[in-house]
Amino acid sequence: MNGAWPAGTIGALSLSFDNLGEAAEVGAGARDPADSLGAHPTATTVVPEILDELASRRLSATFFVEGLNAEVYPDLLRRIDSEGHEVAYHAWAHEQWGDLALQGQIENLARGIEAFERVGLAVSGMRPPGGALGAGGVEVVREAGLRYCSPAGEGAAVERGVALLPFDWRHVDASCVLPGLGPSREPAEFLAFLEEELVGLGRDGGFLTIVLHPFMLDWFGAERLGGLLDRIAEASEGGGIWVARCDQAAERLLSAP
Repeated sequence: MNGAWPAGTIGALSLSFDNLGEAAEVGAGARDPADSLGAHPTATTVVPEILDELASRRLSATFFVEGLNAEVYPDLLRRIDSEGHEVAYHAWAHEQWGDLALQGQIENLARGIEAFERVGLAVSGMRPPGGALGAGGVEVVREAGLRYCSPAGEGAAVERGVALLPFDWRHVDASCVLPGLGPSREPAEFLAFLEEELVGLGRDGGFLTIVLHPFMLDWFGAERLGGLLDRIAEASEGGGIWVARCDQAAERLLSAP
C-alpha cells in the first residue's frame, strides 16, 4: 500500500472533521427539524476559525458533514470547498449507519447526494456515523457512485472498486470521553498520542486519518489544535508523510497497481 503514495513519502495522513451544526441533534430527536435552524456555533464560529487555521498553514482537510447542512449552511459548505478542502457525506442527520436497513441506506445516500448537488458540490466519499457499514456494505457506496468510504477499521485498501480509508477510534477526539470507544485521555495526552502516531507513520508508513469534531474544540482547546496542525505541517514538509484529503488518498489507491 505504501507504494500508492507519491514518491518521496512513506505514509499518508488525512485530517478530517466530523459533524456540523444541528444535524446530529435533529437525528437524535433532541431538536425538532421544524424549529429554526442555522445559528449553531460550530457553523457560525468554530468551523470558520478552523478554516482560517488551516489556511495559515496551507493544509487541506476533509469535512464529513451531514446532508441536512446543505439546506441549512450552504454558504459555509461552499466556502469549505472553495478553500481547497473536501466536503464529504456523514449521513443525512447523523443516523447510525450500521443500524439502517439496506433500503434506508440507499435512500439516505441518494437524498444527501442530491442535496449537495443542489448547492454545487459533488460528493466523492462518505464516513458512516458509528463506524459500521452495516447491511449495504461497500456495494451501497459503489452503487451510489461514490469512490470511497471511511469506516472504522485498519489498513487502507480497495474493495469491489471502492477505496477503503478506515479510521481507528484511538485517533478520534470523542473516543477520549465516550465510554467504550477508546482509552480515556485528557486533551494534552491525546495531543501527545497523536504526535507519537505521526512519528510512527513517518517511520513505518501506511495510512492514518485523524478525526476531530468541531463541537469538541472546547475540550481539546484552540492552542492544542494549533499545535497539532503545526506538527502535521512539519511532517508534510519534511517527515515523509503525504498530507491529503480523503478523496485524494482514495484516487491514489484506486489508481495504484
